[in-house]
Amino acid sequence: MDFSIPNKIGKQLAKAQSFVDAKLIPIESEIIYSDFFEQEDRLKALRQEVKNLGLWAPHIPASIGGCGESLMQLALLSEVLGQSPLGHYTFGCQAPDAGNIELLHKFGSDAQKSQWLMPLANGDIRSCFGMTEPETAGSNPTLLEATAVLDGDEWVINGHKWFTSSADGAQFCIAMVVTGPNEAKHRRASMIIVPTDNPGYRFMRNIPIMGDEGSGYYSHAEIAFENCRVPKSNLIGEPGSGFALAQERLGPGRIHHCMRWLGICRRSLNEMIAYVKTRKINSHSHLSDMQAIQHWIAESAAEIESTRSLVLQTAWTIENVGFEAAKNQVSMIKYHTANVMQRVVDRALQSLGGLGMTDDKIIAYFYRHERAARIYDGPDEVHKMVVARNLLK
Repeated sequence: MDFSIPNKIGKQLAKAQSFVDAKLIPIESEIIYSDFFEQEDRLKALRQEVKNLGLWAPHIPASIGGCGESLMQLALLSEVLGQSPLGHYTFGCQAPDAGNIELLHKFGSDAQKSQWLMPLANGDIRSCFGMTEPETAGSNPTLLEATAVLDGDEWVINGHKWFTSSADGAQFCIAMVVTGPNEAKHRRASMIIVPTDNPGYRFMRNIPIMGDEGSGYYSHAEIAFENCRVPKSNLIGEPGSGFALAQERLGPGRIHHCMRWLGICRRSLNEMIAYVKTRKINSHSHLSDMQAIQHWIAESAAEIESTRSLVLQTAWTIENVGFEAAKNQVSMIKYHTANVMQRVVDRALQSLGGLGMTDDKIIAYFYRHERAARIYDGPDEVHKMVVARNLLK
């Protein structure tokens, strides 16, 4: 097995790392703890710099404005970008826009691509994705209750969604709604594009996440569709294909997420190492001299490297053999990487002591926002059950 990184990708990784270190990390706290919309011009300038470097949108091909060439390339870049909360947004590959772009690129009509895909891919507009509902289990999208009924040439949508990421400031929502209530459970739902200026679309609130409401692309919103009428042509793909589209969207997305989480792990470990080497505990010793701290560093390093190998192997399998062959691995990397990240971030926070609890360091931000990694895209327990059932067969 060849573990070498192609020269072109190696150069891209080096350029991306330099940009993250020089341009993003020094200003990230100032940006993430202020109102997103007050920082839009500043972020737009950073995005233009990324475009000038030829690193814009590594999840999509050059034909629609990106620099993407392979899933492995995206995985490796995601790890670098994950080191800062600003990374994926400034490089144009943040969720949920990345998944929505992939959906529209693969399954959108020519009209949908012209109206929504190209402005989204270029970073001119933003989008959100509405699937999870307060009243039904998010781990089982076949239970959705939001509906879309065809009335002439229009869909009439009614329903209640939450954790609709980045709805605050989005120009459109891709909503997963029931269009065939009497169909087989995996054929009940469809995906429909809903402009957020539609009078039947209602933005209710940004949901506070452990005390942080967020704004703009950092937010998770609660929204409602109230007799929301959109053209019949806003349907993505075929009626009843919503579940299949969701699976198509989530597969590569998990590679993206897991490598981003590993970037968070690396940043957390680096913050930990830098701090314990300088933090005195008496007149002649530092925290780094403590065996417990040394064990945390060693355990974190081993967990990061082993998890990275599993995620990259999964990406290689998807790219070279196909998603079906990697289904078990995709579930494994989801729950395994999420838990490794939580342990590494927790060790880093503990090492920093009281400082780790403050927003003076990025660790508290990671701890607060990334605990959800064990819940979203399917709770760990569901993925473990899937893997175990497949192995027991």
